[in-house]
Amino acid sequence: MSSEYESTETLDVKGQSCPMPVVKTKQAIDDLEADEVLEVVATDSGSMSDIQGWAKGTDGVELLDQVEGDGTYTHYVKKTN
Repeated sequence: MSSEYESTETLDVKGQSCPMPVVKTKQAIDDLEADEVLEVVATDSGSMSDIQGWAKGTDGVELLDQVEGDGTYTHYVKKTN
């Protein structure tokens, strides 16, 4: 896991499959302030491309990093405004 990012909140979406990791990520990001970072922990391998695609197409968010390991996929998403 990366310790490079100071997460404001951690969202556990383990055991959930598409589209729930993205849906829950959007809901959690909406509750954050600008410059706060959300750590999303998923077990769905599809979350790697799903969250990346969502972040690219969404104003106000930036995907900082994605880390794969031990059956989990961890995403660091920053709210930019």
